[in-house]
Amino acid sequence: MSTHGYYIKHLAVDLRLAVAEHIADATLAAGRQAALLPLTVVVLDAGGHVVVQKREDGSGILRAEIARGKAHGALGMGIGSRVIRDRLKERPAFQAAIAAASDGRFIPVPGGVLICREDGAVIGAVGVSGDASDKDEYAAIAGIRAAGLVPHPETPVEGWRDAGL
Repeated sequence: MSTHGYYIKHLAVDLRLAVAEHIADATLAAGRQAALLPLTVVVLDAGGHVVVQKREDGSGILRAEIARGKAHGALGMGIGSRVIRDRLKERPAFQAAIAAASDGRFIPVPGGVLICREDGAVIGAVGVSGDASDKDEYAAIAGIRAAGLVPHPETPVEGWRDAGL
């Protein structure tokens, strides 16, 4: 069979593998530097597909699903998961409806952070699980910033270091 003239069209990629790996590694490094419990980090592209997933030694076996749910919820709603929690805390029925609509891939607690370009366009999301949710979010924000991108939310919640499980 001749392959002359045969080609495959490649998909456009806004969040390259090398950048996603950089975000994941920087997220875990931020966790180590802040003496957080073992973390799991999931980096999704804008379509919600896993680009990178890393689980530190000692991080629980459900942490990947939790991290992915935080990132997936942020992508699905177009805002960081802390903002989702804050906006929907008085609307448990709506939270349950979103969880059902997303086949359970919606975890509305801090730790899901959007990855944005300088122009504000969302190119993916990071989800982190392993410590208190505010600490997870801190690590995700630090990882995105380390890659030269803009997180949403842009800064961790005040007092994140004092958050407890």
